[in-house]
Amino acid sequence: MPETLIKVDLTKPAPSNEMVHNRWHPEVPMACWVNPGDDFVLETYDWTGGFIKNNDSADDVRDIDLTTVHYLSGPVGVKGAEPGDLLVVDLLDIGAKDDSLWGFNGFFSKTNGGGFLTDHFPAAQKSIWDFHGMFTSSRHVPGVKYAGLIHPGLIGTLPDPKMLADWNAREQALIDTNPTGNLANPPWAATAHAGKATGAVKDKIGAEGARTVPPREHGGNCDIKDLSRGSKIFFPVYVDGAGLSVGDLHFSQGDGEITFCGAIEMAGWVHMKVQIIKGGMAKYGIKNPIFKPSPITPTYNDYVIFEGISVDESGKQYYLDVNVAYKQACLNAIEYLKKFGYSGAQAYSILGTAPVQGHISGVVDVPNACATLWLPTQIFDFDINPSAAGPIKHLDGSIDMPISYDLK
Repeated sequence: MPETLIKVDLTKPAPSNEMVHNRWHPEVPMACWVNPGDDFVLETYDWTGGFIKNNDSADDVRDIDLTTVHYLSGPVGVKGAEPGDLLVVDLLDIGAKDDSLWGFNGFFSKTNGGGFLTDHFPAAQKSIWDFHGMFTSSRHVPGVKYAGLIHPGLIGTLPDPKMLADWNAREQALIDTNPTGNLANPPWAATAHAGKATGAVKDKIGAEGARTVPPREHGGNCDIKDLSRGSKIFFPVYVDGAGLSVGDLHFSQGDGEITFCGAIEMAGWVHMKVQIIKGGMAKYGIKNPIFKPSPITPTYNDYVIFEGISVDESGKQYYLDVNVAYKQACLNAIEYLKKFGYSGAQAYSILGTAPVQGHISGVVDVPNACATLWLPTQIFDFDINPSAAGPIKHLDGSIDMPISYDLK
């Protein structure tokens, strides 16, 4: 059996664990070291460190301090890895912790995080999903059941000092264009957790450490649902030892993770193997990670496909804007599902958690980009295909997702 190098106790606060961290910085100390060719297991917290609870209230989603996340297991140092190499990571298996066979999905309040469709869903809401082996279902979203494609939402290597400085400079420049616009998340020392670091090093990491919210050149919070068990990832190496960290595990997710507190978030474990390609960044011209997907995917082969174009719901025209187009595809799917008895929130939660596919279908036909959302029909307990008879309302509205309004 592979050795579990990092363990997490879900009954204790995540910041008490020196084997995890929540900022990117080259001076975060390695939590442990491995050799090329080693395989090992890392346990992980859910991305909030256990703040979200398995209950029927959305107050925790409303009140969470988003400066605390994500809690990542690592960094794992790989002996012999040097800047310019590629770190090859095989995700051999991924699963939920035996004492936490459930996950959550939610929408952040518009005043605390927001999300992709926050103007349509401004209040905090939450759905709980129970795991039944490889399948999941929710007491808050009836009528659906699907197989999980378990994956880490966040995995990456440590940046070098220049890369960290570049990240902070370019993101601060963006923030400066609209300081109240929530365009990026600058360093925030008050809630930084620097793993094993102490004293002046800990203070430096707090002052300079990059937040873990976005994906960047090193990987990070990419939320790629197909980066699941059996996939192989090639990460650029920027510091000696590479510094591999992982967390933010998802049981299942739709493309885009559109609900932001998205996918079905869970605590769990990752069994991985690491190897090195010396000088691999230059050999293959790699700037961002590349990966080979898992050979295991849920077998859904019948879809209803929703189209969106870069004209928003008010009728405003945008020029080849894929973000607007995908948002319209999602809104179109939500309106469709409401005809079968789902609330808008339940439909939105399905799109964030189910293995829906998102495609950029056209970016050349001015002025409209076209994006599509592929919704698998086989995840439903009833037929959602359009027909001459019209939609049959299968849900009576007696079950809905917990909601929590801002008390302001």
